[in-house]
Amino acid sequence: MPEPLNVRSFGDGRPVLALHGVTGHAERWKVLADAVPGVRWNAVDLRGHGYSPWTPPWSIEQHVADALAVLDALGLERVPVIGHSYGGAIALHLAWAAPHRVDRLVLLDPALGLNPDDMLEAAETTRPDETYPDRAAARADRVERWGGGVPDELVDAELDAHLYEEDGRLRYRYCRSAVVTAWSEMARPAVVPPPGIPTLIVPAKQADYVSPDWLDACRGAIGDALTVVEVDAGHMVYLERTADVAAAVGPFLAR
Repeated sequence: MPEPLNVRSFGDGRPVLALHGVTGHAERWKVLADAVPGVRWNAVDLRGHGYSPWTPPWSIEQHVADALAVLDALGLERVPVIGHSYGGAIALHLAWAAPHRVDRLVLLDPALGLNPDDMLEAAETTRPDETYPDRAAARADRVERWGGGVPDELVDAELDAHLYEEDGRLRYRYCRSAVVTAWSEMARPAVVPPPGIPTLIVPAKQADYVSPDWLDACRGAIGDALTVVEVDAGHMVYLERTADVAAAVGPFLAR
């Protein structure tokens, strides 16, 4: 049986399951939870991240099994599943593995079917240990990585939630081996939503994770069950443009 994931819950109302992206954590969802009322956000730390187990395997199949175990532990039979980036890829595979557990899908700039050469470069960049001498250095690095579009208060919230000190240095609370594996998983062939599951895709206009060809394949697979709402932001779309994303997600969940 999978080891239980760490779960953070925000808000009250209709329950959803929220899956963050690579190197992320459950607390990131709070800003969107605050902007979408009437929803009980059950956000997990993926395996290898945050306060969840760091032990392998770190495959998409294991993440799917972990997510189903969370639903079982919470007593949730069928819920909307929301995923950002790598979490979007996991959400799609979850919908194929257990379509009876997924009411609808919300995919925020999902990361799947990505160029293998790009994923090799990302994995190689991730392999070396990375620490910071102080918070200012960690903050400057995070702003650079996120492209400067995330509000200052959300950058500070990220540092508060995800940094910890070890041997006099600061580091982020995730397993680098799990992240290297995630880049490999994102190079797997892209899947499309299963038939019969309403799906909202929110591509970030300033990123290149979501390809037009994949969107066309999604339209061919599920037709009118697909809703696409582009947002003019970088990859951290729901942190950069929270109100715009909430305006798309809220009504979609209320249908």
